[in-house]
Amino acid sequence: MSLAEEREEGEYERAPKRFKTAEAEEGEDLEEGEDSDSASAGLIGDVEDVPVPGGDKRAHWSTSKCGSRGKDSGDDAHRIAPSPVVHVRGLCESVVEADLVEALEKFGTICYVMMMPFKRQALVEFEGLESADKCVACGTSEAVYIAGQQAFFNYSTSKRITRPTNSDDPNSGNKVLLLSIQNPLYPITTDVLYTVCNPIGSVLRIVIFKRNGIQAMVEFETVQNAQKAKAALNGADIYAGCCTLKIEYARPTRLNVIRNDNDSWDYTKPYLVRREQGKGRQRQAILGEHPSSFSDNGYGSHCPLLPLPSNNRYKRGSHDIPEVVAYPLPQTSSYIGHSSSSVAMVSGLHPTKMNCTRIFNLFCLYGNIEKVKFMKSVPGTALVEMGDEYAVDRAITHLNSIKVFGKRLSVCVSKQHAVIPSQVFELEDSTSSYKDFSMTRNNRFTSAGQASKNIIQPPSCVLHFYNVPPCVTEEELQRLCSEHDVPGYIKFKVFDAKPCSKTISGLLEFDSKTHAVEVLTVLNHYQIRIPNGSNPYTLKLCFSTSSHL
Repeated sequence: MSLAEEREEGEYERAPKRFKTAEAEEGEDLEEGEDSDSASAGLIGDVEDVPVPGGDKRAHWSTSKCGSRGKDSGDDAHRIAPSPVVHVRGLCESVVEADLVEALEKFGTICYVMMMPFKRQALVEFEGLESADKCVACGTSEAVYIAGQQAFFNYSTSKRITRPTNSDDPNSGNKVLLLSIQNPLYPITTDVLYTVCNPIGSVLRIVIFKRNGIQAMVEFETVQNAQKAKAALNGADIYAGCCTLKIEYARPTRLNVIRNDNDSWDYTKPYLVRREQGKGRQRQAILGEHPSSFSDNGYGSHCPLLPLPSNNRYKRGSHDIPEVVAYPLPQTSSYIGHSSSSVAMVSGLHPTKMNCTRIFNLFCLYGNIEKVKFMKSVPGTALVEMGDEYAVDRAITHLNSIKVFGKRLSVCVSKQHAVIPSQVFELEDSTSSYKDFSMTRNNRFTSAGQASKNIIQPPSCVLHFYNVPPCVTEEELQRLCSEHDVPGYIKFKVFDAKPCSKTISGLLEFDSKTHAVEVLTVLNHYQIRIPNGSNPYTLKLCFSTSSHL
C-alpha cells in the first residue's frame, strides 16, 4: 500500500461513524461460511459505508464551502484542508480509470489517478485547486455518478499523489507500464497479458516477475498507447472477481528480454524461443508429469470477460476489436516445467509464539497446506509447502510484510520444490518443528466446490467467524481471546441464522489489522466443546470483506 493510500485509510478511520445503506447490510450477511445454507460465492462483495446523501454527515467531511456542518460545527479535528487531490469513495467494482476521467474531467484537467480497487476508492489529482473545489462542491450539492453508480468526494490529506519516479508523468515519454496483479487466483502468463493489453495498443515486450506478489512490465510501441492502456485497464479484473490490475508508469523506458516463454516475451524477436526441456540431463520422474489441479480450468467456474470502456478513444478503432474481449481460460497444464515453486519461505517469525499449526492457521486462507517445517539453521524461518505455486503467489501477495506478534513477516518463493522432514527438533513452545497437514480437514481448497466458496481477502481489522455453536455468547468469545493472550475485539455482530441451522456466524472488529491477524493465527480452528456434545465444533476464521462494523 502506498503512503497516500495509508493516509487516506487513516483519514476515514478518524471520521465519525456513518450510516450504511441497505445494500451494505445485505452484503455483510453474505460472508462465506461452512454451513451449506450459507450464501453462494460470487454474491459476496465489499461492504462500503457511505454518507447519507444530502445529510449533515456528508457536509461534515467536506469543507465549509459545501454547506452547513450542523451539529459537527464545533469539531474542527475532522476538517480537511482543501487540496488538489480528491478522495473518491463508493465506486462500483467494475470501475476503471477511464470511467473516473470521463466523469470528472468536466471539473478541470486531471493530472493523475490512483486506483484502490479492493477498497472501491480512488485518488484523483487535479491540475489546480479550483478544479478540486468544483468537484467536492458539486458532489455535496448533487449526485455525481461514475460508471452508473453514485460516488462521494472529499479532499485528500495529500497535496499530491506520490509517484515512484518522474517517469510517472505521462509527459516524460515513458511507454512502459508496471502492472500489479492483485488476488491472482489464476495463472498470469505473457499470453494472458498480451491478450489483455494488445487490443488497446501495440505491445512490444512483456516481463513478469514475482518478488512481491505477481507484477509485470509491459512495453508499448508508443507513449500514447501506454496512456490509453493505463486509463482503460487500471482497476479492471482480468477474470471475474479476481486478478485485479493496478497500473502505474514503470521506471525503465525499455525492457530487455533474453528469451520468449511464460514469464517474458519480445514480440519483435519471435526467434527467442525457450530451450526445449529435453536438452541436457534431467532427473527421472517417478510418476511422470504433474497432475492438473482439481479441473482443467483451475478452481471453480468463472467468467473470463473484461468489458472495455465504451469511449472509443481508448480503442484503436471500432472495427479492430469487439466491445468485449474474451480472455484465454486459465490452464494449469501451461505451467508444467515452470520455474516457480509450491514452497514458500517465511522469515521474521516470533521465536516463542509461532509454530507449525499457527502458520497453517494463517496461510490456509490462500491455499491448501501440505507441510510446514522450521529451519534449524535459520532461526525464525520456516518452509511452507502449499498445494501449488498459485497458492504461494496468493500468500506472498497478501501476507508479505504484515506484522505478527511485533515482527514483520517476509514471504517469498523458496528454491526448494518440496519440504523434506529432516532435522526435526523441538520448538520453544515444545511442539515439533515439522508437521504434515496434507490429510487435515481444515484445508479449504480440497475440491473445486469448496475452493469456490473462499473469497481471497487481504488482512483486515474485521474477522468473519463461522461454524460456532448457537449457545456460544459474545462474552464467551471475548473470554476465549483473553485465555489465549490475544487482543479482544471492540465490536461484535452475529448474523441471523436460519431456524434449521446448527451453527452461527458473524463479524468481529479489532482495533487494528495486526490484532486481527494475531487472533486469527492463534484461534483459527480452535475446538469448541459444549456440555453433553459428542463432537467439538471447529471455530473457523477468515478476513472479512467489511472494512469496519
